Amino acid sequence: MIYLLLSIISSTLILVIFKYFEKYNISTFQAIVANYFVAFTVGFLFFGSDWDASAWENVDWIPFVIIVGSLFISLFLLMGKSAQANGIGTTSVAVKMSLAIPVVAAIYLYNESIYLSKVIGVILALIGVYLITYKKKNASENSSNILFLIILFVGSGLLDALLNYAEKNVLEVLSPALFSAFGFGFAALIGGGITIYQVLKKKVVIAWKNLVAGIVLGIPNFFSIYFLIMAIRQPQDDSVTYALNNVGIVLASFLVGILLFKEHLSIRKFVGLIVAIVAIVLLSW
Repeated sequence: MIYLLLSIISSTLILVIFKYFEKYNISTFQAIVANYFVAFTVGFLFFGSDWDASAWENVDWIPFVIIVGSLFISLFLLMGKSAQANGIGTTSVAVKMSLAIPVVAAIYLYNESIYLSKVIGVILALIGVYLITYKKKNASENSSNILFLIILFVGSGLLDALLNYAEKNVLEVLSPALFSAFGFGFAALIGGGITIYQVLKKKVVIAWKNLVAGIVLGIPNFFSIYFLIMAIRQPQDDSVTYALNNVGIVLASFLVGILLFKEHLSIRKFVGLIVAIVAIVLLSW
């Protein structure tokens, strides 16, 4: 349970950092690209000794690194497009509700047991996440771009399911820490290539504050994935782990928003808070 708690804390810290990006006018894309390089470096600085040369003999993990790394940055870019087209609130709901995919995948692929408290807990988790993250559409938001939301929903859920599958099937000689580092490294290469192109075309100018922001973001970002993979390795059902992780992040970020950023507590969000807590109790039972 400690790894799950650390994953929730790391992911919540990421959301807090993003909140400050708005305050200090940080270029989110530049910070994200820098963050990938930092996450890759952190992985090797802390866990480089985990490297086993035999990993080159069985390279089944390489395609998963490429897919995961590609999803890291492509989902981020898509979230930006969807936020502009559909609004931040609607986009957030699509991403958070994707927890249904790894939960169902874990039950189907690994024959996990299905019992009443789990089913009710997962359903309540989805309801709680929806109530907390949903925001009314503004007049300027275009809800017709449903394709963005569908791709985000499927992509985010697929990313979590792939991390689970990789941990169970291809990480025999490659540690979770180095797998995470390689994934971030591949995302860094893609993001770096896009940034270089933009600079050469004089579309952007790299600012030092964006690089510093990326350094701050990269450390918790690495550990959010690392701790999640370690949490999957624990005896608890993976479907429960993913449900607890997602609803825990939403719940923690919601509470931080109220306490730190003085966000408004509506009746709907309060009901979502209660529902999320009940879901956590049922899933942890």
